[in-house]
Amino acid sequence: MSESFNLSGRVIIVKDQQEFASGFTKQAFVVTDGADKYPQDIEFECVKDKCALVAALNVGDMVDITFNISGREYNGKHFVNLQAWKINVTSQ
Repeated sequence: MSESFNLSGRVIIVKDQQEFASGFTKQAFVVTDGADKYPQDIEFECVKDKCALVAALNVGDMVDITFNISGREYNGKHFVNLQAWKINVTSQ
């Protein structure tokens, strides 16, 4: 099942791109959803060619993000990633 989700918010952190020995690249960024009482800071990641989307982001940008949720198990632990594949900057 591959369902896409959307979130709007303000970019608060843009992390450095990581490159692994295999040539795989990923880059993470954090968006706050701006909820009045309990705002949530949510980390997204882009992988491979989608890292170019993060290069265009600046802290403070308002963005609309389209992403997929992926999960996996490794050594008895479970991990969840929010993989952004479309980012629209709505205001800077």
